[in-house]
Amino acid sequence: MLGQSQKVAAAAKVLDLGAGGAPYRAFFSHCIYKTQDFALLKEDQIVEGGYTQIDYVCDAKCIPEKDGFFDVVLCTEVLEHLPDPIPVIREISRLLRPGGTLLLTAPLGSGIHQEPFHFYGGYTPYFYHKVLGENGFKQIHIEANGGSFAHFAQWCVWFVKSTLNHFLHDSSVTAKLLFVVVFLVTSVPMGLMYALSRFLDRYDMEKRFTVGYHLVATK
Repeated sequence: MLGQSQKVAAAAKVLDLGAGGAPYRAFFSHCIYKTQDFALLKEDQIVEGGYTQIDYVCDAKCIPEKDGFFDVVLCTEVLEHLPDPIPVIREISRLLRPGGTLLLTAPLGSGIHQEPFHFYGGYTPYFYHKVLGENGFKQIHIEANGGSFAHFAQWCVWFVKSTLNHFLHDSSVTAKLLFVVVFLVTSVPMGLMYALSRFLDRYDMEKRFTVGYHLVATK
């Protein structure tokens, strides 16, 4: 995201859609940066430590700003939390000026999180090309966020964290003993598998089981 933000002109009008804790605010400090969210999640559901100041507290399908007002719309890990993502993409297109840029990331596959506001498991490049193309976007550049081995590495980390979490929070003594044994036995092998998977990922050309996609599209 830092690389993309550096390409945005000074004083450009940027909308961070579904901003939450606005973790990318500092990257756009040279811009006129505005945030949108519907501000219904609990504070502990926002990984960045709670909501930032939200400029537009509203539904993402109906943002109270005029057509073509923004130069850039930023939408990171938001689409999977929207029950109606296509109208939101239509709204993003309305808000962007001609030649404006959409910066978007979303998972291809993820576990349930920020429930109950998690509606989709992920989006494919075919979804992006079809829906964005139908809503006025061109020059759609999509890049996989790692390949199949990186995806596996992520689940290695999840496995170790999950066993430790069960040990710390399960009330059953038997379950605690089981999970601490599993954690002690598997943490080192999983660590090695993680390192090996990250190394092998550079040779994965197909990237069919990527964590998700980074997308840059021009209206």
